[in-house]
Amino acid sequence: MSKKSGGMKIAFVAARTATAKKARVELVKRYGHTPPHKADVIVALGGDGFMLETLHRYIGEGAPIYGMNRGTVGFVLNQFRQANLPERIAQAERVTLHPLRMMAETIRGKNVEALAINEVALLRESRQAAKVKISVDEKVRLEELICDGILVCTPAGSTAYNLSAHGSIIPLGSNILGMTPISAFRPRRWRGALLPSASEVTFEIIEPVKRPVSATADFTEVRDVKRVFIAEERNVSLHLLFDREHNLEERILTEQFWG
Repeated sequence: MSKKSGGMKIAFVAARTATAKKARVELVKRYGHTPPHKADVIVALGGDGFMLETLHRYIGEGAPIYGMNRGTVGFVLNQFRQANLPERIAQAERVTLHPLRMMAETIRGKNVEALAINEVALLRESRQAAKVKISVDEKVRLEELICDGILVCTPAGSTAYNLSAHGSIIPLGSNILGMTPISAFRPRRWRGALLPSASEVTFEIIEPVKRPVSATADFTEVRDVKRVFIAEERNVSLHLLFDREHNLEERILTEQFWG
């Protein structure tokens, strides 16, 4: 237990950039360091991508993650300041997220499971468009979507790839998942759907050999899938900490009014 951190056991992890590594050295010197599996809180230093990596790496550890921006955008990160870090952490607001569980079956019969904090995305692998049948809670909702791909996102992930694909931004705590097509050709005017978070989604690939499709859950990619099942994993909880003056809910709300 470090006196430098006022008794709070802090673990510092950093991206591989020089800026992030330098920040970690300075903070460890100032506040000490505890191994992540013994820490009260894990401080992640880097960009949004590194924050996502950190959340995946420490799933199941139980310690909340407090990110500080040593990258570029820093949408899910707090501002970097060295001073009064234990006090900032103690006063921070906690956000609890539940990831998506993807279960993908390939054309060769291989089954792969993975968790996604942002989204599960299907993408065509060849010059030909993908053809996808969409079912929600075992009821077919769309017999055939011709597209470059389709994704299902969490509220936290709705401002990432989903937003770039013109999907809706989803407020935290709304208990909603977003389903967004990527460059849909038919039905041409279908823009996707908002689903209750308890929904179970199944994508079946039509002509999976002729029109190969990959499925990606954040960092885990599965090639040549024929069926992908997606559902929220309520048994897994991820805890993020944000400074009160600029919390994640406010950022997501603000993003909807930003041009």
